[in-house]
Amino acid sequence: MTDSPDGLRLDKWLFFARVFKSRAIAVERVEGGGVRVNDQPCNKPGKLVRPGDRVVVSAFGQVRALEITALGQRRGPATEAQALYHDLDEPA
Repeated sequence: MTDSPDGLRLDKWLFFARVFKSRAIAVERVEGGGVRVNDQPCNKPGKLVRPGDRVVVSAFGQVRALEITALGQRRGPATEAQALYHDLDEPA
C-alpha cells in the first residue's frame, strides 16, 4: 500500500489539490520530469509526500512552487483544494 496515515502519493495529492485535472495527467507530468519535491527531481508518482514538503510543478507554460499544508481525503471543491497548500509564489 502506498498511502499511509502520515503520507499520500504525490499523484493523488496533485489531483486532490487541483493542480491537474486528472490523476493520469499528474502521473504523466511526474514521470516526464516536470515535478520536484523538496528541491529533488521526482519521476515516481507513488512517492509519499507529507505536510511541510515543497513541491515545484512545471506545467502549462508556468512554474508553481507550493508547500503542502494538508494531505486531503478527496478531490473536493476549489476552496477545499486551496487549503491543501500554500502558494510560495504569492505575495504575502
